[in-house]
Amino acid sequence: MLDGLTVRMAGKRAPLAWNDYAMGYPGVGCGGGVPTRFFTVALDAARPAVVPEAGHRDFPFSVSESDPEVYYIRADASAYDVSWYLELSWSSGSRKGTLTVDDRGRPFRTSGNNGRPAYEFPLGGDKWIEAGTTD
Repeated sequence: MLDGLTVRMAGKRAPLAWNDYAMGYPGVGCGGGVPTRFFTVALDAARPAVVPEAGHRDFPFSVSESDPEVYYIRADASAYDVSWYLELSWSSGSRKGTLTVDDRGRPFRTSGNNGRPAYEFPLGGDKWIEAGTTD
């Protein structure tokens, strides 16, 4: 049983002065037949929380080796450069634990994009374009 998913902050700084690049939305592609759940995290919040996207339910979830699921976490920051990781609480019978979800032992890092030049690579596209325009 997957009991819950929480955000742990490791640092919050001024945003990086870099351009903003975005790819197409996750969830398109291989993996047919595996349930997919979508969550968001507003990293600029005083206490960021994992929230299910519209139409998706929240934890707990029952999973097994023969009944897997996929979880997409869309973390967003606009005003800060944030270092963070997730903690997944689980239970199996009388056993309980917490699994840290990170970037190979380091926190994830998401930087805000307020006032930064923004570019996107649309699904099916062949190049980067200015965000909000069509090519």
